[in-house]
Amino acid sequence: MPSWNSRGLRGQGLEELINLTNEKYREKGLAVVQKIPTPITPLQIDSDTKRIKLAYFEQKSTVDYIGVVQGIPICFDAKECAIKRFSLQNVHEHQIRFMEEYEKQEGVAFLLIHFASEDVYYYLTFRKLKEFYDRAQKGGPQSFNYDELEPKYQISTHEGVFVHYLETIQTDLDEREN
Repeated sequence: MPSWNSRGLRGQGLEELINLTNEKYREKGLAVVQKIPTPITPLQIDSDTKRIKLAYFEQKSTVDYIGVVQGIPICFDAKECAIKRFSLQNVHEHQIRFMEEYEKQEGVAFLLIHFASEDVYYYLTFRKLKEFYDRAQKGGPQSFNYDELEPKYQISTHEGVFVHYLETIQTDLDEREN
């Protein structure tokens, strides 16, 4: 079994906080957002424990979460970053394409990033992600610094909600109108 800090379990802490947040949102009637499992095909199953020992991914995953907030469709991926620099290698081309298509259908796509060194949760709009991604595609930096991000998209924790991203969705929507 992998240890708590292994590559296979990286980001699980963030996802657990997001799952608890989504549960609170659902209880309060604010949103319905679900974690999307990545489909796998088991190749080996331990006969004693009935646990999967070896498997492969059936297809590339798109995003971690999909749902609706007060009638607005949302999708997002959760990422953790140990330092103040986020590598764009953590976001794959098929994810960018999916989020771009989602936004063309009037949905809201974004990343939720936990910058562990700062202990900050951040809402990265798809617009800003695409800007960084396009810059990298044109030979620019393959990452971005925490300092390049707008403070208004930093996510707060309050009212028993761990990663309270609804406020930043509203900030994103307000900016789209202007």
